[in-house]
Amino acid sequence: MRSLWRPLLLGLSLLLVLGSASRPLAAAEPSMAGVLQPFVDSHTLAGAVTVVASKDKVLSLEAVGYADVAAKTPMRTDHLFWIASMSKPMTATALAMLVDEGKVNLDDPVEKYLPEFRGQMVAVEQDKDHVLLKPPAHPITVREILAHTSGLPFMSRVESKIDTFTLREAVISYALTPLLFQPGSKHVYSNAGINTAGRIIEVVSGMPYEEFMEKRLFGPLGMKDTTFWPSAEQVRRLAKSYKPNADKTGLEETAIGYLTYPLSDRKRGPSPGGGVFSTATDVATFCRMILAGGSYEGRRYVSEASVRQMTSTQTGNLLSGGKGEGGYGLGWSTSRKAESAAGTVSPGPFGHGGAFATNMWIDPQQKLITVFMVQHAGYPGADGGKILPTFMKAAEGVADGRKTEGTADERR
Repeated sequence: MRSLWRPLLLGLSLLLVLGSASRPLAAAEPSMAGVLQPFVDSHTLAGAVTVVASKDKVLSLEAVGYADVAAKTPMRTDHLFWIASMSKPMTATALAMLVDEGKVNLDDPVEKYLPEFRGQMVAVEQDKDHVLLKPPAHPITVREILAHTSGLPFMSRVESKIDTFTLREAVISYALTPLLFQPGSKHVYSNAGINTAGRIIEVVSGMPYEEFMEKRLFGPLGMKDTTFWPSAEQVRRLAKSYKPNADKTGLEETAIGYLTYPLSDRKRGPSPGGGVFSTATDVATFCRMILAGGSYEGRRYVSEASVRQMTSTQTGNLLSGGKGEGGYGLGWSTSRKAESAAGTVSPGPFGHGGAFATNMWIDPQQKLITVFMVQHAGYPGADGGKILPTFMKAAEGVADGRKTEGTADERR
């Protein structure tokens, strides 16, 4: 029997060798936890959750380090984070739904939807003793509040935190505040502008902003851990926040100074510009819908035309000193478009970061999404600036491995 099996086994081995030689081996995909662990070991990074995804699936979901350094609580992939300004693209997407329905026009004056903005003035001259006000060249538009070119300030003088007032109250304070510059002439990052967009959603839809977000976006997408008010159970899963200690040699715990505690208190106002808590998985789901042109799992949320508008640079050269190297879209940060050797131009990557170093980024050319979730109000030492680039570089390795595997599959 041995003599009969030996030629058969030899033949099968030869077929396996020849088969493997006919296609390239996929490169080993890097571990996100592995590349970030040295930053945890050096006490530069407390912990992180990362996602690398395509529009069709999650390619990598990993956690590294600690959600609570003192208690040595390991970071888990279901931990929540305050994503701060990453809520701006979500708010812009919600407003785009109303644009798609013909209920809002991007080039309409804001005062068409919010009459309290009628008669708003612009400060054309100002010092410690006086302010000279004049009517603006044109009333601020919906497009300008989404692109941070309206002239509205970051926040009004009466807001001590971003959740101090109801959305209606906060927006009245913006309408009573003189514009910083002529609308459309500069780019100044403005929570007030995005919050005003959130108030337009309320008025036009006839439901509270947070209810619209839950019913039309978060709920249908399955973003079950995305909220303005984390529950008691979600607060237990909230990663602690950190800042550099006094001598910049390590980390110390800190509070989210932009928000009022307790975080579960629904008396806190919902801030469209920066009040959302979420998980890496939920954020990745939102990004996958955007990368797919506004649809997810067979359901359309926003039109492809609106996705192109939001993720195309609206600020011209206002941000780039005349070099045209990116800027801001409608609720999204944008980058330079990619030009191929053949001279064709593709949309450049786009995304948004948050005040505590969270980040989401979408590359339509690579068809790749990256989500980086941390809770850091700064990092100690020079190595802090290397953390996000290190993750992004490793994510490219995942993308390269996927391409190599795809080539092998095609050859098979």
